[in-house]
This record gives sequence, structure tokens and C-alpha cells, in this order.
Amino acid sequence: MSLDAEEVEKIAHLARIAVTSDEVEALKGELSGILDLVERMSELDTSEIVPMAHPLDMPQRLRPDVVTEENHREAYQAVAPAVENGLYLVPRVIE
Repeated sequence: MSLDAEEVEKIAHLARIAVTSDEVEALKGELSGILDLVERMSELDTSEIVPMAHPLDMPQRLRPDVVTEENHREAYQAVAPAVENGLYLVPRVIE
């Protein structure tokens, strides 16, 4: 598929890119090449290819979901100005 200069100018307008007439000629060839590649790739049989979630098939290294810190809530609430039922009380901001 090859693009003409008018189509390249429309694409540049939609992309909000200012291009000169020299750039239009260069882009015409480059964009046409990209469209040709997409067209050739769409002709390939991909029915046997398993879809991948990520292009790099690597396992995720995650740490175990284990509590590693002690609970200091009672010590923190002992010095808090106001606490009720294990919750911090704060002044009302919106009346």
C-alpha cells in the first residue's frame, strides 16, 4: 500500500505535526513501508502461536506475603491526643 502526498499531509494534520514538502516526500516512503510490513504480517498464519501476556516470557519475582514488622499500634495510640475504639480521632474539618 502506498500513500500519496495528500494522505501524508492529512495524517500530519491529524497528528498536529507540521511537515514541509521535503518531509512529506520522505514520510510518504516511510509510512508506505510500514503499511506494507503490517499488510505482510497480517497474511501470516498465527493460529498455532500461543498469545503471551508479556513479550519477555519471564517469571515475576515476588516476595512472600508475610508480615515482617511488629504491630506498634498501642504504643502509637498511647501518645495520640484522642483515640476511640482503636481509631485516631481528628478535628472536624468540614462543618
